[in-house]
Amino acid sequence: MKSYQEENARIIDSWCEEGWEWGEPIPHEVFEKAKAGEWDVLLTPTKPVPHEWFGDLSGRRVLGLASGGGQQIPIFSALGADCTLLDYSEKQCESDRMVARREGYAVEILRADMTKPLPFPDESFDLIFHPVSNCYVEEIAPIFRECYRVLKKGGALLGGYDIGINYLFDEEETTVTNSLPFNPLKDPALYEKSMQYDWGIQFSHTVEEQLRSQLRAGFALADLYEDTNGSGRLHELGVPCFLAVRAVKV
Repeated sequence: MKSYQEENARIIDSWCEEGWEWGEPIPHEVFEKAKAGEWDVLLTPTKPVPHEWFGDLSGRRVLGLASGGGQQIPIFSALGADCTLLDYSEKQCESDRMVARREGYAVEILRADMTKPLPFPDESFDLIFHPVSNCYVEEIAPIFRECYRVLKKGGALLGGYDIGINYLFDEEETTVTNSLPFNPLKDPALYEKSMQYDWGIQFSHTVEEQLRSQLRAGFALADLYEDTNGSGRLHELGVPCFLAVRAVKV
């Protein structure tokens, strides 16, 4: 029987084949603009990450953690970073391979499960870019501990996080139908529903859980901002459902 991680990788591959917005690689023109200094990237659905969260990326070692899809790593490469991508979706990895071939830059791409120990030595990276993805993971604290381990002192983890509100509602986002925490592995009916509607196996995580896990791993929280879904009823009502955080290894 497949693990839930393998099931999620399979489902995300299928989303990419259907044109999932987070699996669509950037066009050549966007790469060229980034080389000229005109760029933005997303950790959450709508708000660009402040450029000051990155600093000068030239020559810096950057890990894209569950950051496949050919959207962010190409930008960082265009800015002169030495990039590594780790993602469990083969289709997401292939999008990054395609952009790297097209634009002629080198990138290390690893198809691997971020719930396992990261395959890198201690203090390997200056920056970790981690877009919304831990909603596909049941236990998130080990991920933050591994991020802390592989970052250099003074390095930053830039993460995007679903804060759980989305999991309360039905598909139309008008009726509360679920309780929290949302965990299909502990609710067979919810598991069946998740598979029926092609949601993947997703998990809610609270702000407390996500920030405390980073603090307990050793990080200092440097900055944050909220974001909405980008579309749908909750977005129209201005409900913030996501959090982006800059955490630093001190």
